[in-house]
Amino acid sequence: MSAKTKIVVLHMKELIYTLIFAGLGILLIILLLFMFLPRDKEKETAETANYVAGVYTSSVLFGDHTVDVQVIVDESRIQSISMTNLNETVTTMYPLMEPALENIGQQVIDRQSTEGITYNKENQYTSVVLLNAIENALSKARIVDEPAE
Repeated sequence: MSAKTKIVVLHMKELIYTLIFAGLGILLIILLLFMFLPRDKEKETAETANYVAGVYTSSVLFGDHTVDVQVIVDESRIQSISMTNLNETVTTMYPLMEPALENIGQQVIDRQSTEGITYNKENQYTSVVLLNAIENALSKARIVDEPAE
């Protein structure tokens, strides 16, 4: 029996380079699959897009003066709530209006909803009027699903 011994010489440097390039090749394939496989984008946008981005206002009548409640939204979030067209007469006659709007506005922004908003008893009627104005402005901003025919 004559067995010929074969000696294989592996250079460590070449082995390391081969493993690195093989790892990079696998990583590139995974990245390409992740990038180019089709996804259900309509479902993603339907879940995140609640509003048409913009500035929406709702008017409130205090005595003889009109105050606009302004709501700024982007596609998925309520960004800010403020009053515009505010007159000194209105702020003098209704001093609790601005603190009530700040309180309600901050709660709506934090919760991203008008549900479960709390307010003080001392300014409950002003708060209810302002909350209704905010809901009215948000209803203008909401995306309405059109029925399929």
